[in-house]
Amino acid sequence: MNFRALQHTHLLAAVLFLAAILVLAIQLITPSPVMVSLGGDGTQTTTVGEYFTYREVAVIATAAFACGSSGTYLIIHNQAHVLTQQNQDQTHSPVEITSGVAAPTEQSNHTVNPPADEERWEKTLETLSNNQEIIYELLIEADGELAQRNLVEETDLSKATVSRTLDKLEHRELVERKRSGMGNTIHLQ
Repeated sequence: MNFRALQHTHLLAAVLFLAAILVLAIQLITPSPVMVSLGGDGTQTTTVGEYFTYREVAVIATAAFACGSSGTYLIIHNQAHVLTQQNQDQTHSPVEITSGVAAPTEQSNHTVNPPADEERWEKTLETLSNNQEIIYELLIEADGELAQRNLVEETDLSKATVSRTLDKLEHRELVERKRSGMGNTIHLQ
């Protein structure tokens, strides 16, 4: 999932929503108070309260549609993100089977990953190249968890290169950085 693209789309929807609200407010608060009439005596302007022109009605309808559609997108996107996050949390929590009933166990700092994860990691490793492959391989060898400073120490890569590479891997949802004291601990996903 491309989070940067979603952030831009999300931002665009939020800006569209706010702009539509502003247009609606301005149009509904200040209707056109003047009406020009052509008659036998010439032109006449009269003040008419609470009437809208066809143009103003079109602007209001368009703004209302934009407000509704962007607002709906924002709500649905947020709910989908929350559900996705909950599903990921549930699939990553270890389960202890006791008396035939599965119960979540207390998570320790280091969880043993099942062989299925290692197989998936090996398949993912085949798709990577260059620095991403080097770092991902070190993480597999460390059972899916390693301090970021150890990655720098065990490779010939600079801190900046390791950080940029981890950004790319994190963007592809292959690793997750968690704050650990003064540094980060990297976890394979």
